[in-house]
Amino acid sequence: PILDELIRQAAQGDILHNDDTGAKILALAGGARNPIDSDLPDRTGVFTSGIVSILPAYRIALFFTGRRHAGENLAAVLRQRASELGLPIQMCDALSRNLPEPLKTILANCLTHGRRQFVDVAVNFPEECLYVLQILKVVYTNDALAKEQGMSPEQRLAFHQTQSGLKMDELKAWLAAQIEQKKVEPNSSLGKAIAYMRNHWNELTLFLRQPGAPLDNNLCERALKKAILHRKNAYFYKTENGAHVGDLFMSLIHTCELNDINPFDYLTQLLKHADELAAHPADWMPWNYQQMLQRLAAPQTR
Repeated sequence: PILDELIRQAAQGDILHNDDTGAKILALAGGARNPIDSDLPDRTGVFTSGIVSILPAYRIALFFTGRRHAGENLAAVLRQRASELGLPIQMCDALSRNLPEPLKTILANCLTHGRRQFVDVAVNFPEECLYVLQILKVVYTNDALAKEQGMSPEQRLAFHQTQSGLKMDELKAWLAAQIEQKKVEPNSSLGKAIAYMRNHWNELTLFLRQPGAPLDNNLCERALKKAILHRKNAYFYKTENGAHVGDLFMSLIHTCELNDINPFDYLTQLLKHADELAAHPADWMPWNYQQMLQRLAAPQTR
């Protein structure tokens, strides 16, 4: 019940980050099928999807391991979104499998992924890549200043528009000139890095148009490191049920970490109050379980 409640609350987030990484479940090796995956007849891969939902007062991390991609798992979460809420901002990289079709979001792509394209080829094109990286450094410096000064989403948007907008316009013109003026071979590694930025420019620059839009998907990348570390240590799950249990504990533990809650104390209290948890899971979230403990400890008055 607690995972269902966590998913329900995550669906109401203002911003949702998502991505996935490879996983291994022995029961699904060799093309074995689960009946719930009957709509995925040609898919053989197994993935762990990470979703991080940003709400005004707290953050929620969710993990799902199976044959479904990050976009499909995000779509399942968003089906529980309240109908009166507007479209959430979705932050991911530019892979199509991250999109929650057929549900709609306000899509933002990860600027760090765009930056990494140039970092990877900097040895061969030092001057060109340095130019791009210096502009992006200004943008990230401005974002750090906005966070340091505690700006609201609207103030941050105005700040980026005035302080980062011209630099990004300059970068956009430079990228176009490299290809249109034939300064760079389109099929070269630098040409491909430029094409990536140009093809996804609107999504990479959502932070200049939408209040609260993040610059990158680093939050989800850090969350997936939990799954990657688990994969490194345990190597595989035996069954899908084992993967579900692992996802449950990773979701609860990382949600605690995102909200500065002690995961060990939280899980201990869930075990001690299993009956109360089953009856009212919404009262036992990481951000409110301590208030519930205080209520239970308070002397009962008649």
